[in-house]
Amino acid sequence: MPNDLINADFSRRIVIATDEMPWSPSPLPGVERRMLDRIGGEVARATSLVRYAPGSAFSPHLHELGEGFLVLDGIFSDEHGDYPAGTYVRNPPGSRHTPRTGPGCTILVKLRQMTPAEQRRTVIDTKRARFEPRESAGHTQLVLHDAGAEGELVTMEWLDAGISLAETDCPGGEEILLLSGDLADEHGEYGSGTWIRNPAGHRRGLRSKGGALFWAKRGHLRATS
Repeated sequence: MPNDLINADFSRRIVIATDEMPWSPSPLPGVERRMLDRIGGEVARATSLVRYAPGSAFSPHLHELGEGFLVLDGIFSDEHGDYPAGTYVRNPPGSRHTPRTGPGCTILVKLRQMTPAEQRRTVIDTKRARFEPRESAGHTQLVLHDAGAEGELVTMEWLDAGISLAETDCPGGEEILLLSGDLADEHGEYGSGTWIRNPAGHRRGLRSKGGALFWAKRGHLRATS
């Protein structure tokens, strides 16, 4: 059984070089995980990297509180379709599917982190979608999900080489997974595969020497009274 609590204190800043983590077996053969944060056992609020060996499959299951995932490499499939690298999918609360893969794949998965009101399924091919310019030259963004001012915002973002973003507040916290290139902030420098979780109220800038592509999720770590 996995640990019930992994990086479960969301008031703490976490930085993990995920490429250096060992893979842990799941209950099903051919499916392995790198657990980034987790509250619960096999049914958990969780953020993980999941690797499927070629020809492997996961048993049919229900997502009571939803699932969001980004395909990092290979091709992920279920009864709804095939999703190549770069595909972002949101399966809403109450949905079910039977995951499988032909060639193998690795995905970033967020489990049990949606509100019951979310009912629309989303599939976005981020490699074909248009990234829109942001306020700073050399910074572009693709919005994957926007729940409004008090909800979560999920994006893919690109920083050109040599670009620095001004310091900004993260009132609702943020997560970043660096997909390629390099990033840096006032705390250090980060290579491809780094996962960063900044708590609510954190303030940071970002810069890149050689350019960076990253996935981000913001606004979901707000303190609750």
